[in-house]
Amino acid sequence: MIELISPTRCTGCNICVAICPMDVFQAASGQAKGAAPAIARQSDCQTCFLCEAHCPDDALYVAPDAETVTGIAEEAVAAAGLFGSYRRAIGWSDGHRDNRSADQTFRLLAPH
Repeated sequence: MIELISPTRCTGCNICVAICPMDVFQAASGQAKGAAPAIARQSDCQTCFLCEAHCPDDALYVAPDAETVTGIAEEAVAAAGLFGSYRRAIGWSDGHRDNRSADQTFRLLAPH
C-alpha cells in the first residue's frame, strides 16, 4: 500500500496522480505549484506499484503489504534505501537495466 510521498524529493510533476488507476492521489492546487500531491484515498491503493515505478524522482514508497499501513517514517525509508527500490528492481532506473526481465507491469495494463 502507498505509504508516503517525500516532499523533499517530489518535484510536483503529478505523474503519480495521472498513472494511478485507483485515483489515490490528489494533486496540489492553486499556489502550491511544484508541491507534492497528497495521498487522498490510501485505502483505495491496490499496491500495483505503478506510481513508484513511474516516479522520476524516486519520491514514493509503496510497501509490499496490500492490506495494512505500516506507518514507516520517511527517514526510515531513506535509511533503508527503499525510495526507488521498485524502479531499480524492475530495471527502470539507470544502472539496473539488466533487471528489466523482472518487469511484469505490462500485465496490469494489458486488456484481458
